[in-house]
Amino acid sequence: MSYRRVGRSGLKLPSISLGMWHNFGPDDSIQNQREMLRTAFDLGINHFDLADNYGGGMAEMNVGRFLKEDFKSHRDELIISSKSGHLMWDGPLGGGSGGGSRKHLLAGIDQSLKRLDLDYVDIFYHHVPDPDTPLEETADALAQIVRQGKALYVGISKYYGELSRQMIEMLKEAGAPCLINQLPFSLLNQKAKSSGEFEGLVDDGVGAITFSPLAQGLLTDRYLNGIPSDSRVGKDSPFLKKDAITQELVNKVRKLTEVAAGRGQSLAQMAVSWNLCFQPVASVLIGASKPEQIKTNVEALDAPAFSESELSDIDRILMSS
Repeated sequence: MSYRRVGRSGLKLPSISLGMWHNFGPDDSIQNQREMLRTAFDLGINHFDLADNYGGGMAEMNVGRFLKEDFKSHRDELIISSKSGHLMWDGPLGGGSGGGSRKHLLAGIDQSLKRLDLDYVDIFYHHVPDPDTPLEETADALAQIVRQGKALYVGISKYYGELSRQMIEMLKEAGAPCLINQLPFSLLNQKAKSSGEFEGLVDDGVGAITFSPLAQGLLTDRYLNGIPSDSRVGKDSPFLKKDAITQELVNKVRKLTEVAAGRGQSLAQMAVSWNLCFQPVASVLIGASKPEQIKTNVEALDAPAFSESELSDIDRILMSS
């Protein structure tokens, strides 16, 4: 495993981090969850990424159990992150609209720490911009969380452009400099780059961590020959719909797979490697449903750097119709 500095901070993250957005809920095998965390740690992945709403809170509860039973002596080797801001509970204070309020964020960190059975998290994010709460209030609440010792660093997620620049400046003024922005980024979703957000983060000295590098499974061979019944689309996932699987997409995925094969990689591995080409990306968040997938993703780090020819071929495929 390689480790990369986050912006201009003193913190380093593993090039690949493990996220618990999927497969750590109430209906997922406890033993499989435990084995995935153990496998990740043994491979050098020391960053586990959570949020209060993952699995309706069960992801934090399950990981908290594993941290206590399996990783207690390794706490200082681990980076545990969590987030608050999306809808978490019913009622006017439960998140979404108002999810950036002092009330919601202070309740969110306390609930997360209780579920995780930790005294602090290493990184605490505002999970999504809240247009109904003044940025100053959100920034000051995050700074208060740091002052209280409940988080070592704070970050933002899914912030772009001027909104991101403003929040980063306000956090600096509040005495809790923004460490990192967590953004979706993949060959099929390049908004973080095309919007200028990556460039802005570099100028601000703030790092980035990307998620959904496989575009919810589209950048794999899963859908090249139809829709498997056990896939996210086959299971009618709210995050990936059947109409996303167009013939145009399948054709592009086939061609990208050929480029990956020429590099000695699967398409999924190439998609992870490609994410790491861009400044200021410190780490790529992967999800997994079994330990073997984590091992395969980590093998992506063994690949050679992209040649100019390969990058040109990738761009040409993505721009084709």
